[in-house]
Amino acid sequence: MSADPLEIHLDERDLARSLREDVRAGLTANPKWLPPKWFYDARGSELFEEITRLPEYYPTRAERAALVRHAARIAEVTEAKTLIELGSGSSEKTRLLLDALSDQGTLGTFAPLDVSVSALRQSTATLAADYPRLRVRGIVGDFTRHLDRLPTGGRRLVAFLGGTIGNLLPDERAAFLGAMRAALETGDWLLLGTDLVKDPAIIVPAYDDAAGVTAEFDRNVLRVVNRELGADFVPEKFRHVAHWDAEREWIEMRLRAQRPMRVRVLDLTVDFAEGEDLRTEVSAKFRPDGVAAELAAAGFTAEEFWTDPDGLFGLTLARAC
Repeated sequence: MSADPLEIHLDERDLARSLREDVRAGLTANPKWLPPKWFYDARGSELFEEITRLPEYYPTRAERAALVRHAARIAEVTEAKTLIELGSGSSEKTRLLLDALSDQGTLGTFAPLDVSVSALRQSTATLAADYPRLRVRGIVGDFTRHLDRLPTGGRRLVAFLGGTIGNLLPDERAAFLGAMRAALETGDWLLLGTDLVKDPAIIVPAYDDAAGVTAEFDRNVLRVVNRELGADFVPEKFRHVAHWDAEREWIEMRLRAQRPMRVRVLDLTVDFAEGEDLRTEVSAKFRPDGVAAELAAAGFTAEEFWTDPDGLFGLTLARAC
């Protein structure tokens, strides 16, 4: 069966407008910030794929190990007819779920949602060829805005993997989980991947590797803003910093100005003092009881929780109640 045409709810004009709004809001805030979604142009995506292969970066390997151990159980419990993946990218890890659900004999539709038209077009074509009995329906959208566009009907399992929920601040997580619950029917399932609290000596190097790949990835957001908005950032004048916030139990990635700078972007003139930080990402780490509590507040019941063999990364299977 060939892939269905992509459903496009987000186009280049939407992305351009969103970038302008984010840059204006973030660079006029105190302290300054930019959201991590703007790392991911073609070069940024290549750098992130390189990061996932670095020895220091455990989350991708740990989550995959957890899925290898528990995908069959997930398929057995959910008996999902429709698998939806948010922020799917290449859907590589999701193949473990696709295989398990196919073996279970219940799965009929896979619906990956991502902001990238090109990435979805490629991945849906590949998956449709590899799973010819499966209906593959790509949705071009933003998981913070387009959850109401998810396919309906049958038993649904939404997979939100990669620890991406940790990039949302607590209020944003609550809003996202509430919107997720509103988009689902009672009895539908959510599979949530969360990086777990552990020794900062393990966490911090994952965001500040010895080879400097993460530093280049971090600075890429400035290159995106330069290219798309005609800004005049000098990325090499910003030093990558990975800061562990023990109170909030999250990593902050920051770009630190190495000298006083004045940057022009849009109609703004933005001054940076020497040593001033621009926050580019928050990556929260979680405890199982905290995950269950946040899910419960949004109308989910955490039914099962698993980790990889080393206990680094968690998978929570929750049901809409």
